[in-house]
Amino acid sequence: MTFEGEPRFRTAAPDDAPAIAALHADSWRRHYRGMFSDAFLDGEVAAYLLRRWTARFAAPDPRARTVLAELRARGSTSPGAAGDWTLVGMAHTVLDDDPDWGALLDNLHVAYGLKRQGVGTRLMGLAARTVLAARPGSGLYLWVFEQNAGARAFYDARGGTCVESVDVQPPGDDPSRLNGRPKGLRYAWPDPAKLLSVRP
Repeated sequence: MTFEGEPRFRTAAPDDAPAIAALHADSWRRHYRGMFSDAFLDGEVAAYLLRRWTARFAAPDPRARTVLAELRARGSTSPGAAGDWTLVGMAHTVLDDDPDWGALLDNLHVAYGLKRQGVGTRLMGLAARTVLAARPGSGLYLWVFEQNAGARAFYDARGGTCVESVDVQPPGDDPSRLNGRPKGLRYAWPDPAKLLSVRP
């Protein structure tokens, strides 16, 4: 599918859970092969993440904010209609997650084929604006898996600092879903305002 125009950004709603889970699952399959088991990635991951996102919307955390990026399909015959827009990115932020590091950018995903087009940068900027507006003085941080070199380069370029390395816990605490002992890296932005000046 090809797209046209600029992305639109909006707050997620409960009925977005299937599309969010599908985007999330595709990202994991592309970037975490070898770290997560093939059986999990090829079989269980879509249902696992759909349950996770459905539960998030069923019992929303008042500290959480989920923003979606959407693009309109090229050649749409009814511009603006709901069905013309396709989810191409998302950012899920949890305020007050850590007393030292501040808000957690828990998920940031952009559709494959649309990376390096500014969607992820704009989503990070929106997450930073959310934190600055709701919790002035709070930092922002996220976790990224060590093997995801592309994401690490993206966060380095946006002024993130790697401040910690920990063992990754298996999804759903099921050891069969994890291979070896991969590492998760904490990236931090003590002043999220720095993300507002980063250009796509």
